[in-house]
Amino acid sequence: MKIIEYSSSRVKEIADLFYDSVHAIDSSIYSDKQKDAWAPMPIDYGKWARRLENKKPYMAVIKGEIVGFIELDADGHIDCAYVSPKFQSIGVATHLLNHVISVAKGLGLNQLYVEASIVAKPFFEKGGFVVEKENRIVRHNTVLVNYGMRVKFYSRST
Repeated sequence: MKIIEYSSSRVKEIADLFYDSVHAIDSSIYSDKQKDAWAPMPIDYGKWARRLENKKPYMAVIKGEIVGFIELDADGHIDCAYVSPKFQSIGVATHLLNHVISVAKGLGLNQLYVEASIVAKPFFEKGGFVVEKENRIVRHNTVLVNYGMRVKFYSRST
């Protein structure tokens, strides 16, 4: 597995991976209505192209296929972190998180924060993140629950 920087030629793959990841979540965790609000169809590839050009996510790649991606904002915010349903539980998310921690430390940051889904919360807790608050956000008139989480660490400059 390699972690590579964003390439605009991969927009469709990333957008499709996001959609597939959300819709693979068990309906006992997020209902079909919630998943449709979170990742609607049809996928707006133009919107994704604009977003990704701004966010420049890191991508996990196995044999040329994008298997996950993560976005790191300059202030330490992880905006998106998704792994393909076909490649879960093999360490993809851990590799991506370790990469952004390394990047963040190199930038002199001493913390990261994320709004983690119910599904992602245990992963981030395992990575040392602590829940600061439960959020209820509304998308397309549908309430979604996520968790504001934060991890603090020492950067190279501290």
